Amino acid sequence: MADIMMNVQEARTQNTFTALMWALSHPGRPRPLPKTELAPFFAIGETLVDLETSYYTSHDGLAQQFARLGGRERPPQEAMYQFYPELQDADLLDLEEAPVGTYTCPDDSATLVIGAEFEEGTRLRLSGPGIPEMTVLYVGGIPQSFWALREKAAQYPLGWDVFLIGDGQVVGLPRTTTVEVL
Repeated sequence: MADIMMNVQEARTQNTFTALMWALSHPGRPRPLPKTELAPFFAIGETLVDLETSYYTSHDGLAQQFARLGGRERPPQEAMYQFYPELQDADLLDLEEAPVGTYTCPDDSATLVIGAEFEEGTRLRLSGPGIPEMTVLYVGGIPQSFWALREKAAQYPLGWDVFLIGDGQVVGLPRTTTVEVL
């Protein structure tokens, strides 16, 4: 029975990882997340957080679930994976300090996983690697000032990789993607 449970978890994390990988490979294009009994944020945390990683979330329920994964809970200034099911204006103060990497180690930047709504809200024009033509994406549920903060942090090769989560889908915005608010 334990083997079956491990195989189910392994398949779930592999499928989630594949969805995240494709989302970053094709920025701005919604990708379906695997249907699981887990909430999307925990399924992504289960996939990314392990004994060698650090995480931050201000969401109490998620923090309790992540504590079982073995990752190190850290403040936003240090955490490599940051989870915001509902990004609030107050969270932006913490995000100003989130790691953006260094020129010698740009991969020491934070990956942000943020709850969003698609097809309504702020109109964004995306361009950059993985986007054959400029793409327009509508994103709601995120404070407008987040986009200016992201632009300030995204000074290639520095910046955050961002996953937007909503309606069972994930949209990737790697640090190489230029996001213009229209």
